Amino acid sequence: MNALVDMAAHAVPVDELMLRRLKKRRLHLRDQISQLVQSLDPPQPA
Repeated sequence: MNALVDMAAHAVPVDELMLRRLKKRRLHLRDQISQLVQSLDPPQPA
């Protein structure tokens, strides 16, 4: 995903709409990964 965003950022002409969508998608995927990792890690014992 990062490579796709980088490629779109360096394309001439820059497609701003596509770039914004890709960045938003990348952020959403990072959030999903973070949530999955947190759900796999057991909470710390009290």
